[in-house]
Amino acid sequence: MLGPVILAASRSDRMRRLISAAPVTKQVVDRFIPGETVDDIVPVIEDLTAKGLELTLDVVGEDITTAEQATAARDAYLALTDRLAELELGRKAEMSVKLSMFGQSLDGGHELALKNVRSVVEAASAIGTTVTLDAEDHTTLDSMFAIHEELRKDFPRTGCVIQSYLFRTEADARRLAASGSRVRLVKGAYKEPAEVAYQQKHEIDKAYVRILRTLMDGAGYPMIGSHDPRLISITQELARKAGRKLDEYEFQMLYGIRSEEHLRLAAEGHRMRVYTAYGTDWYGYFMRRLAEKPANLRFFARSMASKG
Repeated sequence: MLGPVILAASRSDRMRRLISAAPVTKQVVDRFIPGETVDDIVPVIEDLTAKGLELTLDVVGEDITTAEQATAARDAYLALTDRLAELELGRKAEMSVKLSMFGQSLDGGHELALKNVRSVVEAASAIGTTVTLDAEDHTTLDSMFAIHEELRKDFPRTGCVIQSYLFRTEADARRLAASGSRVRLVKGAYKEPAEVAYQQKHEIDKAYVRILRTLMDGAGYPMIGSHDPRLISITQELARKAGRKLDEYEFQMLYGIRSEEHLRLAAEGHRMRVYTAYGTDWYGYFMRRLAEKPANLRFFARSMASKG
C-alpha cells in the first residue's frame, strides 16, 4: 500500500525539497490549494457561494517551532475573518484550524494554543461564523478535546473533528453526540501505529458507519467528511431513519475532488461545505491528500510524467 509511504514522505525534509522543486508541482497543487493569500482565495469564495455551496477555510501550515510563528498563524486567521466580514460572507464560510499551528507542541503549548485559537473563535463569532478544530495525530487529541470543551463554554458552536481509523473514536463520538456540539467525521489522514488505529480500509469504513450512526442518533450536528459514494448514501439513509431534516447535518468535501458531486448534493437541498485550503506551507496538506486516495496519486504521477 502506497498510503503509508506517502504519509511518511509528508514528514521528510528531503522529499519536501524534491517535490517542491519539481516544475510541475505547483500546477498540480493548485488543484487542491487554489491560492496562497487571502486575496487569492476571495474569488474562490465568491464563486462557490454563488453556486449555493458553503465553505470551511483552512490556512495551511504545520510544524510550528516558535511562539512567534504561532502568533503569525493566529494573525493569518484574523486577517481572513476581516475579509469575510468585508464580503458579508461570514455565515457562508467557517474556518478550520490545526492547533499545531497555534503552538500546541511547544513548551506550555496547550495554554498557548488555547489563547491563540480563542482570539480566532471570538472574531469568527463576531461575524456570525464558526471555527472547527481539526484532528491531527493521536498524540495531540487529548489536548484538542480539552481546548474544544473549554471554548464551548463561551462559544458552544465550536466544532471538532473525529477520525474513524482510531480505536478511541467510538467512545469520543458517544460523548460528543450527547453534548449538542458540531462534529466532523473523517476517516483520518495521518500515519498511525497499529496499537491505536485500524490499518485496513474495510475496518476503517466499518468504524466510520458505526460512528456515523452514533452521531445521527445523538443530539449533535454531524458533518460528514467523505467523498465515498457508498458512505454518502448510507449517511442519507441513517439521517432519514433518525428523522433528521436536511439542515440538521451537512456534507463536507475537499476542494478539487468530486466537484460535480458538490453541486449535485447542494441542488438536492443538502448543506454542502467545501473544505478549501490556502497558503504557502502546503506540503504536508498536499501529501496527505495524495495518500488518502489512489486516484489523487495517479493524477499527480500522470502530471509529473507528462511534464517530465
